Amino acid sequence: MTITLDIKPAVEAELAAQAAARGMDIRAYAEHLLEKAAHPEEPSTSKNFVDFLRESPLVGVELNLERDKDTGRDVDL
Repeated sequence: MTITLDIKPAVEAELAAQAAARGMDIRAYAEHLLEKAAHPEEPSTSKNFVDFLRESPLVGVELNLERDKDTGRDVDL
């Protein structure tokens, strides 16, 4: 099936940015969003970690996940 949508340039730009953050082109990302909308809250026990990260709201956020090198303080026993 082919669907043609006329969307505002700002919406297109935002979708393109979200798609790029997930390593997808805008067409594939739009298809993904439509499939997700067609099956909301579908239970998925087989979701892998990569899929989880792609759908995370933190995609594109720069996080510093380096472990703190502080070993804590001495404890007097």
